[in-house]
Amino acid sequence: MHRTISRTAGVLAAVLTATAISTTSATAASATDQPATGTFTWTTAPGIMPAWDSAGISLVGVSPGSVITNTATKTARVSLPIVAKSSTANATAGGFRFVNTKTGEQVRCSVPTVDTRARVVDCVLPSGYNAALFEIASIESRRKVNTDSTLTTIFQGMQLRIINREMANRLNDELKTTVFSSSVVIGNGSLLVSRSRS
Repeated sequence: MHRTISRTAGVLAAVLTATAISTTSATAASATDQPATGTFTWTTAPGIMPAWDSAGISLVGVSPGSVITNTATKTARVSLPIVAKSSTANATAGGFRFVNTKTGEQVRCSVPTVDTRARVVDCVLPSGYNAALFEIASIESRRKVNTDSTLTTIFQGMQLRIINREMANRLNDELKTTVFSSSVVIGNGSLLVSRSRS
């Protein structure tokens, strides 16, 4: 089921990326796709950055996404703007990269799509194919804040893990490391999405 939903989210992300950067002729999105604003943010869980640092793994933002590292708390905060929504799939712009600073290898997660029903964070990978990178293991709370002109949904306490052992192994292989595991919480996030009522 995750694979099917992941492919759907990936198609949405690819269409939105092509439209946003205007470098290719984009296929028309379905009638349910709609512009949205907001932010998807996640912060690395305690102990994650020290483990990555010791293995030479850095987390780098891909514009217009960003990564801010806090040396005092030894955490990194990823922030991605929301650009569109289709049902429960929320497409972002930009992305982030895992970089092995010792060897130069990197894995880029482009235009992540956050699907709150499928409980996945889907990326376009360097191969050009999309795949679910993270599982949203739990969502602590969700609420709606609506006005006459907008519909806003806020998700908080989104616990993120590498989606499965296969993806963890893939990251380890491509980055020449052993630091990634699907058995630990990698970060905690929040999602704010607003769209027009019209």
